[in-house]
Amino acid sequence: MKVKLYNLLGKSTKSIDLSESVFRVKENPSLLSQAVLTIRANTRKSIANTKDRGQVRGGGKKPFKQKGTGNARAGSSRSPLWTGGGITFGPTNKRNFTKKMPGKMAKSALKMVLSSKARNNQLIILEKIELKSHKTKQMQEILEKLPIQEGKILVVIGKTNVNLELATANLSYLKTIQASGINIYDIINNDYLLTDQEGIKIIQQNLEK
Repeated sequence: MKVKLYNLLGKSTKSIDLSESVFRVKENPSLLSQAVLTIRANTRKSIANTKDRGQVRGGGKKPFKQKGTGNARAGSSRSPLWTGGGITFGPTNKRNFTKKMPGKMAKSALKMVLSSKARNNQLIILEKIELKSHKTKQMQEILEKLPIQEGKILVVIGKTNVNLELATANLSYLKTIQASGINIYDIINNDYLLTDQEGIKIIQQNLEK
């Protein structure tokens, strides 16, 4: 499978071969859905938290005597039946939303979204992503010369690139990650995938194992 290779001036210099086992995989919507749900569940934080009757402060004294008042028996004013009392079966921050997915299935889902980007010409590969400075303007000028229309862009780099990370920090429509940490959620959540020869090499090596 061949795709165009671009330089920083936006000109196509040649075509390179991509692994068909990674970039030419048939889509399976149910598997993609399962993979996205797994990633979202594993990044979910349990924030809602309620207290039961044993955690609510106060209520140590019996509110009124056991007999003779005409009221139902009560041992604490922090009972869930009372205003200001504990909550019965309420949410707690100890809940675990973690989901597991077999490694082979996760790899297949990742190959599917990469194949989709390649089919729809949303995979842009540069010879090398190299910036002389950390200025945002320089990165914007490069993007304007590439065959990219409006939309969000995921930049995948082979290794840490300080100038690139600083130059893209102020661009709300652009996210930078390392090739070793590429995931299906980031790819789906962005319209274009921009990388270089080093980044594409790492992606293929990791997914062909």
